[in-house]
Amino acid sequence: MRHLRMVPDHTNIDFFAIARVTFGGSMLLVVISIMAPFIWGLNFGIDFLGGTTIRTEASQPVNVGAYRKALDPLHLGDVIINQVFDPSASTNKHVANVRVSAEKGHESIPPAALKRIEGALQKVDPSIRFTSVNSVGPKVSGELMRKAVMAISGAVFAVMAYIWLRFEWQFALGAAVATVHDVALTVGIFVLLQIKFDLSIIAALLTIVGYSLNDTVVVFDRARENLIKYKKMPLRDVLNLSANETLSRTLMTSLSTMIPLIALLIFGGDVIRGFVFAIAWGVITGTYSSIYVAKNIVLMLGVKRDWGKKDDGAAGTQFAAKG
Repeated sequence: MRHLRMVPDHTNIDFFAIARVTFGGSMLLVVISIMAPFIWGLNFGIDFLGGTTIRTEASQPVNVGAYRKALDPLHLGDVIINQVFDPSASTNKHVANVRVSAEKGHESIPPAALKRIEGALQKVDPSIRFTSVNSVGPKVSGELMRKAVMAISGAVFAVMAYIWLRFEWQFALGAAVATVHDVALTVGIFVLLQIKFDLSIIAALLTIVGYSLNDTVVVFDRARENLIKYKKMPLRDVLNLSANETLSRTLMTSLSTMIPLIALLIFGGDVIRGFVFAIAWGVITGTYSSIYVAKNIVLMLGVKRDWGKKDDGAAGTQFAAKG
């Protein structure tokens, strides 16, 4: 039986041949992506802008599409509608959450706008009533943003610590740069396309950190084995060999991950589209960075060859010159 292969069994691609374009271009894009939110701004959702959450109850089943169509003429800005399965509600009641972003300079939507929303929804279902109305002000939103930045930063430092303990500090720095590359480029594409940026995207960024680490560790693990196995081979050749040997696995993993993500992008609906897009983009950048970013950092820093010997302090240079 023949197995499906993305690439031939034995490849000999020189991944450093155009490093000025691949690595240099990546670093330039990272710098632009980090600056982009401050220059052009992210398209923040309700979670970070503040707004009002309206809980509705109705005797008829929730029709998210009809609700959204009824609210479109009101030009409310960012509106998120979710059906809620509430066990405390009576069996003949159907519950939904309608989240509406606040206007600039306001902490919540005004009472007049609430009346318009209620009137529009009652045209879809006359039995709809508002059971609760809660507002999230800008102070709470600012706190959420700070915690989101702390969560992503903590994940990157955890990645560095893990790689450092498992390999060497040069590998840890390479993995950290690759992870920052993936997260930064994801934020950059959200700025460029002005896709809604909310808490679900933070969850996607944390998932990307894990995916990036997984891909990078596979290449690094093979590199460590080859550094011990081929003691006289220059570091550049060892890293190229390791990337070629794991290339099929890397591409197959990425492809198998992308198939359900593409299906969700097409059929998943507006509610999860931003989250799925972020994950899909992260898979692409994560695959790229494990091949073209992480290894370049290790090559520039150099790394010791024999893990069985004590570090004599020259681990960072003894192979760099040979690469």
